Amino acid sequence: MKKSAVLLIGLLAISGGASASAAGDAAAGKAKSGVCSACHGGNGISMLPGYPSLAGQKADYLEKALKAYKNKQRISPQAMIMQPQASMLSDADMSNLAAYYSTL
Repeated sequence: MKKSAVLLIGLLAISGGASASAAGDAAAGKAKSGVCSACHGGNGISMLPGYPSLAGQKADYLEKALKAYKNKQRISPQAMIMQPQASMLSDADMSNLAAYYSTL
């Protein structure tokens, strides 16, 4: 029984079934991204100096960054803008936005 449990855990890890967080819904993220596009561009590529492009970033990174802004743990020149924006997002919103921008 122990060997089968270890084998099952190993197979889940290899197949990706044991991921730490569920992937967001990219379509829902796109629907929520209107406010983001003002600074980060409609296609996730910023045309404004000092504002990062989000297109193609790893979803995990984007989600963690949004959560850190929401919790006022991330300090940057844009923190005064991002903290209030992130404070209005639910965990699902952050996951969905991260999924969307990672697909661009």
